[in-house]
Amino acid sequence: MDTTQQALITGGQGDLAQTMAAELRASRMLVRSPSRSELDICDEAMVESYFKEHAETDLLVCNAGVTEDNLLTKMDESSWDSVMEVNLKGAFLTARAAAKQMVKKKAGHIVFISSYSAFHPPVGQVNYAAAKAALTGLALSLAKELGGRNIRVNVIVPGFMETKMTRDVSDVARSAALSNHALGKFNTPESVAKFLSTLHQQMAHTSGQVFNLDSRVL
Repeated sequence: MDTTQQALITGGQGDLAQTMAAELRASRMLVRSPSRSELDICDEAMVESYFKEHAETDLLVCNAGVTEDNLLTKMDESSWDSVMEVNLKGAFLTARAAAKQMVKKKAGHIVFISSYSAFHPPVGQVNYAAAKAALTGLALSLAKELGGRNIRVNVIVPGFMETKMTRDVSDVARSAALSNHALGKFNTPESVAKFLSTLHQQMAHTSGQVFNLDSRVL
């Protein structure tokens, strides 16, 4: 792998992002994992400015995400909008900016971090499930659109992990999630990071795929 290859991971302060960044750096890639203050993916002008400042992106990992769970009848419009804005619009804005760079050099890789909720959504997650399901459609369409320019697009579904994002999940919900795992154990950020590194560096002919990394059946 060329040591000059550069990766950008959005939502850079999360547990998964930090683990992925460390794994990619260990493989001699240059990695940027900006915080929201450094790169607000919902701000179009900020996204465009950031990519102009950092003109080389070989791997974009659209990892930023938020949840604001509630039943549909109790969900306000702001909760719907904010989840859609970060999980879907933010991915669109960053993927578009990265694609402009990648098209020019006819090479690149975009990875979207999705969720099991996109395929088997739980009760009370209509906004998050809808956003992640739409993200998969975005990715698969882009894989066809950009493939002719030697740009790969893939989706990773990490599975349930013990991270900051899931620390407030109740014991009941955690047990329910675990019961659906054929292997009876959760995935880890370290395993996801290793898969990302392998996908990017060793699977050059793979694009337009959705990879579920835990033992729940899609």
